[in-house]
Amino acid sequence: MPGTDSVSVFAEGTFEEQIQELVNYIVRNRSEEERVAFIRPFQEALKTPEGQTPLEEDAGRKRSIFHMVAVEVKSLGDGTDKEMEGFFNLLFSHLFALHSHDGSDTKSYVDELIQLLTQNPSQHQFVKYRILANLFNAMERTSSLRPVVYTALVQMASSNGDLDVLQITRVNVEKWLSEWNISDLDKATFLKTISGAYETMSQPEKAYEYERLYVRALPSTSQDAQDGAVNLIASALRLPTVFDFDPLFKLDAVVQIKHHELFSLLQIFLSGALPEFKAWEQSHPDVLQTYKLDRTVLERKIRLLTLASLAFQHVGRDLPYSKVAEALQVETQEVEKWAIDVIRAGLVWGKLSQTTQSLHVTRATARTFEKEQWEALEKRLLAWKSGLGGVLDVVVSAKRQAGLGQPQNAV
Repeated sequence: MPGTDSVSVFAEGTFEEQIQELVNYIVRNRSEEERVAFIRPFQEALKTPEGQTPLEEDAGRKRSIFHMVAVEVKSLGDGTDKEMEGFFNLLFSHLFALHSHDGSDTKSYVDELIQLLTQNPSQHQFVKYRILANLFNAMERTSSLRPVVYTALVQMASSNGDLDVLQITRVNVEKWLSEWNISDLDKATFLKTISGAYETMSQPEKAYEYERLYVRALPSTSQDAQDGAVNLIASALRLPTVFDFDPLFKLDAVVQIKHHELFSLLQIFLSGALPEFKAWEQSHPDVLQTYKLDRTVLERKIRLLTLASLAFQHVGRDLPYSKVAEALQVETQEVEKWAIDVIRAGLVWGKLSQTTQSLHVTRATARTFEKEQWEALEKRLLAWKSGLGGVLDVVVSAKRQAGLGQPQNAV
């Protein structure tokens, strides 16, 4: 699917021959009488009376003849997938050779082509994906029509359950948005389309990724941005795999809703612990239901984040089970289960020891990196430096002793 910025069109022959090829494809399965009647106006239009400008040099006549062809394209035609794709590639080649990529005529043709290709989306869907992808790639990188085509492609693939076929990547999407000559609002609308498509496909993690980009693209003081920020916070809290909440606080739209009830909950998941969550829940009894938040999911997440913060304070050391049990408000025998869970979540790295009843922490994820985390990092670096200094002293001492023990050469 769209991964390049050009599409090869294998079109040989003169303009007249290529137009005849397009016309013959359109009427290939009609009766002989219908074919003759259909082709005759094109044959007349392609003739150049003596004394007039040759067709190859007359852009106006060529555009008029192309229009005659384009208005007759009312289906994919009766051919193989390869023939269908080749027909539309040749059509696109003439469209962009004769018209401005962002002109009003081009937009009209593109809108009609999209309407044609998205009718009955489940029929010939894969060749339709290729045709739309070819149309997208045939356009200039800056074209304002590119998002129109790709939106149609996303919506059709989503309705067919084929969204993964497009292989959408955030890198490509952000690259396209930086190139397209469209407004910030149109960029935000495009991102919302992708997010909604992933939501339809029951891929909430992917939907959340583009939902963040959507909120970031909006003017932070707009109502859409603030509504989007509320939904974004709810999505982040709702997803059992999302543990990094720091990026949300870097979005202006999220900061704008600092007085919203979900913002205070978000702060707890950024830097709070289980007691703060339980206190918040008691003072906001209806909020979880309002935003379809599962208390079980939230409580698991805050326990894992609490354990991650505790582990961050014990990097390179043993973290006793008793401390974990106290912080998580669980029985000691449940600690190993939570330790395994936090390791699987990628928040902590370490080794469990039933003998010492402790978790030896080798690495832990910081929930946010503020002054406290920088100070902890400084202490670890100083300790590491001191340890290396001690090792160096031992090595130097060993070398000296080895040198003294060797016989000296006679002068």
